[in-house]
Amino acid sequence: MDQLTPTQQKLLQQLRRDGELVFDEGFVTHLTEQALAVVTDASERLGGEKLTVSKGWLSMVLGCEVKHVADLPFSWSPATAKGFVAHKAIELAANWRGEPAPSELVDEAIARFADQGTYRGDFIASLGEGDIAELRSLAVDRVTSFLQDFPPLPARSQPVFEASTRWTPPGTVQLMGRTDLVIGRPEGRSSTKLIIDFKTGWRNGHHRDDLRFYALLETLVRAVPPRRLVTYYLDSCEADVEDVTEGMLESALARLAGALDRHLELTEGREPDHRPSGLCRWCALLPGCDVGRAHLSALDDDGTQGFD
Repeated sequence: MDQLTPTQQKLLQQLRRDGELVFDEGFVTHLTEQALAVVTDASERLGGEKLTVSKGWLSMVLGCEVKHVADLPFSWSPATAKGFVAHKAIELAANWRGEPAPSELVDEAIARFADQGTYRGDFIASLGEGDIAELRSLAVDRVTSFLQDFPPLPARSQPVFEASTRWTPPGTVQLMGRTDLVIGRPEGRSSTKLIIDFKTGWRNGHHRDDLRFYALLETLVRAVPPRRLVTYYLDSCEADVEDVTEGMLESALARLAGALDRHLELTEGREPDHRPSGLCRWCALLPGCDVGRAHLSALDDDGTQGFD
């Protein structure tokens, strides 16, 4: 094995297991029963309407309610697409024979998406040469950062990229998530898994909320909570690490229940509230939103530039 760099060694120390962790079986059973009660009540209030809850949906409904109710279609761009292209390239790297260049991995990922009849594939196939070049540059930078600074993943750790998990209890509400990377193989009731999300840019509190939702979802599906949650920032080679606890899982369930209740209140006729933030800067509703424009103006005046 090649000698690890200081950044790789630092992250490896944060990922290593420090003793066995086994959650009380009664706690997991009770948590699952509570979650089932929450989604059953929501399903009944929905009156047969199907609802898929994801980390993105939770962020939307707990953010600006006006934007959530507007249900705007997501608009792809090279900057927003770099994530899923880089993730596919990193997944290919983990199973590639030899040592491919990051650009080779990105080119293969782009080619594979372009051949798929999916919304991502349709977006890639529609891009012109200039946008492809921009997307390629952004994704290559992200893949290079991962390959250079993330410690190598041994096969025995059973790494899974883009790991999909879905909880489908009786009724019309389901929970689903797609995790960037899951490391760890099952060992009875022992919590062994690491759930890892890759991010670029600024740290944000909702990144932890995203991973806590994944931890709750993993617990509901497999009855064994993960051990640790890691948000890895590719730009800075830093990791935000949080151990999974009973309190964290209960908090994640309370956040889910609150989001479902808020969504149902809105569908039942309550007027949505404006909840302005720095994200207003990129909202399609901004031209007609006095609240959002005023909020951004105040941020610009005090020099925060919308990073709130």
